[in-house]
Amino acid sequence: MYEFFKGTVEFVGPEYIVIENNGIGYQISTPNPFIYSSKMNTNVTVYTYHYVREDLMALYGFETREEKKLFTKLLNVSGIGPKGALAILASGEVQQVVSAIENEDESFLIKFPGVGKKTARQMILDLKGKLQDIVPDYFPNLFNADTLPIAAQSTNNAFEEAILALKALGYSDKEVKKISPELRKEQLSTDQYIKKALQRLLK
Repeated sequence: MYEFFKGTVEFVGPEYIVIENNGIGYQISTPNPFIYSSKMNTNVTVYTYHYVREDLMALYGFETREEKKLFTKLLNVSGIGPKGALAILASGEVQQVVSAIENEDESFLIKFPGVGKKTARQMILDLKGKLQDIVPDYFPNLFNADTLPIAAQSTNNAFEEAILALKALGYSDKEVKKISPELRKEQLSTDQYIKKALQRLLK
C-alpha cells in the first residue's frame, strides 16, 4: 500500500522511529532504528511495508528496497513473523542472510532470535534459489560473513540504547550480558554498538 515515506525524523527509539510528513507522525518499526540517530530533524526516505492482520496493523520500514524485499519474503516462511524478520535484517547485511540461505547454513540461521532448526530448514526450503531479485550480483565465494562495517565515537548512553534495541529484537538477557563486557571497552555510536553486537551474537 505504501512504497515509501519521505519526511523528517522526529523520534528514534529501541523499536521504532517516527517520521513526520505534512504534520502527521508515522510510527515505523525498523530493524535497527538507531541508524537514523544521526539523521534527526533531517529528511529521509524510508521504504515501507504495511502489515495488516486481524489483531495488528503496523508499518515496517527499511533503508533500501533490497531490505524490504527480503523482509516480505521472510514473512512468507512458516514460523517467521514481522518481529523475527526484523531481527534477521538487523545485522544490516542482506547479502549475509542470502549467503546463509543459498549455502544451506542452518548453524548461522539458528543464531537469530526465535529461529530454531525447523524454521531455519523452512527458510532454506522456501527461499533458496528465489532471492536473485534481491542480490542479483550474489557471489557466495566472495562474501565474508564475518565482515560488518564499524566506525567510532559516542557514550555510555549509546551503549544502553543499543542494549535496549537488542532486547527489542528478541535477544535474551543472558545473550546480551555475554557480549556486553567486550562492547563496553569501545566508544561507538548506538548504531555501531548494535552492528558490533550482532556480529558477535551471530558468530
